Amino acid sequence: MNRLLVAFLAAVDALIAAAVGVAAALAPLTVFWVLGLGGTADWGALWPASVRLWQFGNLVPLQITLPPEYLTAVGIDADGATFWLSLAPLAFAGFAALFAARSGARAARAGAWAIGVLAGSVVTAVIAWLLWRTSANPVAAVFGWQALVLPTVVFAVPALLGALVGAWRHGDDGVIDALRIRAARDLRWAAVPEAAARGLGVAVAGFVGVGALFVAVATVLRGGEVVALYEAAHVDALGATMLTLGQLAYLPTLVVWGGAFAAGPGFALGTGTAVSPVGTNLGVLPGVPALGIIPESGSQWMLLSILLIIGVGFAAGAAARGRLFATARAGRSVGAGAGGWPGGSGGAAVGVGSAHEASMPRLVVLAAIVILGAAAVALLVAVASGSVGPGRLADIGPAAGPVAFAVGVELLVGAAIALFAPVRAAGGRVARDAVDAPVDVAVVHDPAPLPSAVAFEPVTDAARPVAVELVTDAPRPVAVAVAPDDATTEPFAAGEIDPIETLPDGPDAPAQ
Repeated sequence: MNRLLVAFLAAVDALIAAAVGVAAALAPLTVFWVLGLGGTADWGALWPASVRLWQFGNLVPLQITLPPEYLTAVGIDADGATFWLSLAPLAFAGFAALFAARSGARAARAGAWAIGVLAGSVVTAVIAWLLWRTSANPVAAVFGWQALVLPTVVFAVPALLGALVGAWRHGDDGVIDALRIRAARDLRWAAVPEAAARGLGVAVAGFVGVGALFVAVATVLRGGEVVALYEAAHVDALGATMLTLGQLAYLPTLVVWGGAFAAGPGFALGTGTAVSPVGTNLGVLPGVPALGIIPESGSQWMLLSILLIIGVGFAAGAAARGRLFATARAGRSVGAGAGGWPGGSGGAAVGVGSAHEASMPRLVVLAAIVILGAAAVALLVAVASGSVGPGRLADIGPAAGPVAFAVGVELLVGAAIALFAPVRAAGGRVARDAVDAPVDVAVVHDPAPLPSAVAFEPVTDAARPVAVELVTDAPRPVAVAVAPDDATTEPFAAGEIDPIETLPDGPDAPAQ
C-alpha cells in the first residue's frame, strides 16, 4: 500500500480515537447540563469540563482549586481548597490503547508500520494541543506539557507495540525481517522471540483476568453493600445514572486492584490503610457505591489466591514451551548462512530435537516472562494509583514495587514448572524433549552435489528426537534418522520383503 495512504489512514484512526473519547465525556455531561442544571447551567463551562475529563482519562493529572464560595457552602477547610486529582478512570486510556494497537497492526500489514505509527502519534499530539488551548478552566488546571505528552504516549506506545507484533507476523521487508533472519540462523533460538512474546501476553492477560474475576465475585457476594451505598447517597435517577457511568469508567482501575489483591500485597484506600488477603485496615471512606465490594476483613485462607497467579505463570510457560516445540518440529528457519545453508557458517542445521531440548533458550524465555511480566504489571499498577483528594486521600491504589515483585516471583514458580517439567509421551515414558540428552544421528556420505539449502524434518514414531545435519564440505554427509532402540521399531512382515511368500501353497498354487 502507498505510504501516503497508510499515513492518512493512521491519522484518521488517531482522529477517531480522540473524537470518541471526547464524545464519551461530552455526551453525559451535556445531559447533566440540560436535565440537572437547567436554566442555571453555564454552557461556557461544558466544553472545558469535557476536555478536562478526556485529559484526566488519558492520565493527565488535574490540579483542583475550589472557589471560596464553594468552601463556605460545604464547610471545607481552606487547607483542602487545592489538591491533585490523579487516579485516572482507565476506561478512556484503555479504549485509546486498544484502538491505537489495531491501528499500528493495520499499518504493519500494509507494509509501512513506522509511517503509520508516526502519523498517528503526530495527529494525536496536534489534537491534544488544540484541546488544551481551547479548554481554559479555573477550577481544574493542567500542566501544558502533560496535556500534550501523556495523551500522545497513551496512543503511541500501544500503536508501536501493535505495529511491531504485526510486522513480526507478516514481515516488513526491513529491520524486523532482518532481525528474524538473524535470530533464525540457529534453530535453538529461532522460536525464542515468539515464545517469549506469547508467554508475556498470557501472563499480562492472566493477571487482568484474575483481577476481573475477583471484582466479579466481590460484586456478587457484597452486592447488598453496594445497594445500601446507593440508597445512602440520596440521588435521583439522573444522579444515579451519572454515578454509575463514573464508576464504569473506573472499572479497569478496580480490575487492576483486584489483581494486586490476588497477588498478595493488595492496595491502599488512603494513607495508613491496607486491603490485602491477610487483613483489612480502613478508615473513613467516601460513600462511593463501588467501594462496597471491598471486604471488611481478611483471612489467611485468602492467601491461596496467589495460586491463581502461579497458575497464570504456568499457563504462560506452557504457551511458550508449546511455541518452542512447534517451531522446532516444523524446522522453521529464516535466512541462510555461508554456502546457502541454514544455520550460518559451515551450513550445519541444528536438529529438531536439540532445538527443543536446549535449556538456555528456555531460561531466556523464562526470564522474559518473569521480568517483562513484572514490569508490565508495575506499569498497570502505576496508572491505577494516584490521588483523589487532599490529606489522606492522596494515597490511593496499589504500590507498584511490592506488587511487581510478588507477581514476578509467582510467575517464576509457575512458568518454571511448565518450561522445565518432564513431559510424558503417549506410552507413559518421559519424552526426551524435556531433558538435555544426545540426539541419535547416523551419517552417510553422498558424493552427489546437493542443489540448495533445504530444511528437512525427519518423520519417526520414536519418542526420542532425531536431527538432520547438513554439512557443505565435501564429501557432504546426509543425516539419516535411525531408531533409538529395537523397542520402538516394528519388524517387517514376510510379504513386505518377499511378495512370493504371500502366495498360497498346495494344489491351487500357480505353476512356477
